[in-house]
Amino acid sequence: MLVAPEFLLPNLAELIDHEIAAAREGKDARLIFKMNQLEEDLMIRKLYEASQAGVQVDLMVRGICCLRPGIPGISENIRVRSIVGRYLEHSRIFYFHNAPPDRRIYMGSADLMRRNLYNRVEVVFPVLDQRLQRDIVHILETYTRDNTQAWDLAPDGVYHRLQPAPGEEAFSAQEAFMTNSLACPKPPARLENLHRQKLGNVSQ
Repeated sequence: MLVAPEFLLPNLAELIDHEIAAAREGKDARLIFKMNQLEEDLMIRKLYEASQAGVQVDLMVRGICCLRPGIPGISENIRVRSIVGRYLEHSRIFYFHNAPPDRRIYMGSADLMRRNLYNRVEVVFPVLDQRLQRDIVHILETYTRDNTQAWDLAPDGVYHRLQPAPGEEAFSAQEAFMTNSLACPKPPARLENLHRQKLGNVSQ
């Protein structure tokens, strides 16, 4: 578990450095970060450095993003995308392709902002279960496929809404998640009754 303000920023920087080293060794290297805001300058410089080393960087940033993607020689390997749909995107996920299994995926409360990394107690925790890791990577990859509710950030700082290409099927990540959740089996009746009982106790 990484806790700000003391441990979160240096550990994230270390994990990005590890991905940079992997890229320079000729390995496939990738970072996928999902958050609400990105404005902390050290993190932005690290992501630029990763891009210049050949790391593929996918950033899903719902709101403020102070990084400029797609600039030749600086950030051509970075893609920034914002998903704006029926549901409010609020999760923070950090994926490091070449990290050790116990440090490959972190989730938690922190955006990459100065207030989160320096001025607050924020926590991200590692996802250790391999099945859950696979599920989370699938979720992140699903977001990268969205071509109906996704807005891509251009090098000039302007967002452009994606549209399906001619002959391409329209795909919404949020719609896919909703469909999948409806297809999941319902919990056993005893668990559902227990849940209702707990809700009743809370309301009292």
